[in-house]
Amino acid sequence: MAGGGVAMAHAAEPQVRIETSYGVIEARLHLSVAPISVCNFLRYVAGGYYDGGQFFRTVRHDVFAGNAVPIDVIQMEARDGEETNVYGPIMLERTSETHLTHRAGALSMARWGPDTATSSFSIVVHNSPEMDYGGRRNPDGQGFAVFGQVDRGMDVVRKIYHAEAYEEKLKMPVKISAIRLKMKDKDQPALRAACPALF
Repeated sequence: MAGGGVAMAHAAEPQVRIETSYGVIEARLHLSVAPISVCNFLRYVAGGYYDGGQFFRTVRHDVFAGNAVPIDVIQMEARDGEETNVYGPIMLERTSETHLTHRAGALSMARWGPDTATSSFSIVVHNSPEMDYGGRRNPDGQGFAVFGQVDRGMDVVRKIYHAEAYEEKLKMPVKISAIRLKMKDKDQPALRAACPALF
């Protein structure tokens, strides 16, 4: 029975719809290879903590001289701020273990030290390998956890990325009205097996 649950979990990729004041972004989540990050993210989705949040930061490698290690991302925060921590920090799922990379469209958990990610996440705009395990973006070299991939709405991502900013801070943050899970009925057992805290 347990073996069947694992097999189903490896087949499922839940999808989410991110509704912003600039348009809609749709992404799939890598449940089978990054279950800790995905389940944590979905707990915040289910709790409504992202509703009323915002994209507040754009990191552009060619704009701010303080970015010694080039990456290109936009970052969001939950409605109660970047440090929103309802469920506690989660273990870092390193890209050396998941074999996911910070390519354009990747969803990635923001963090300070290892095992400190909570609610904030980034969307990669241009390939940013310095965010992978062994990269220099974080001095500890452990990289960031990729847990999803944008399927539709990269035009919205790029619009946010190019919005007017002072250094990395958007002058007018882009509001998130809602993030909603889109799940097929046949994939419900896999989600239940991987993320029992959601049910």
